Amino acid sequence: MSDQNVHKAGFTSSGIARDSLASSIMSGEARAFGGGVPSGGATATLQEMGAKGSTHSSGFTSSGISGGSRASQMMSSEATSYGGGVPKGGTTSTIQSISMGGKGGRH
Repeated sequence: MSDQNVHKAGFTSSGIARDSLASSIMSGEARAFGGGVPSGGATATLQEMGAKGSTHSSGFTSSGISGGSRASQMMSSEATSYGGGVPKGGTTSTIQSISMGGKGGRH
């Protein structure tokens, strides 16, 4: 289910779909970073996962983040860099939200 949600958001094997949630996230992230999308950010990570169909196997599942997974390592690292919490709209929360069929914390 989570890979299907990522594809529905516009992160596909042929790239980011025009006029999709994915294109909106990419645009917002590029503005926030001065014109470029950072490696390891939400857009780059979701696009990699969408192209490979690996969201669920990375630990971002429809029932939450799997313990001991790439997703849990990403969440731990992000929480450490933000003083103990994962920020709303951050990479981990955006990917988890989209994998569950949400809007990724962005409009």
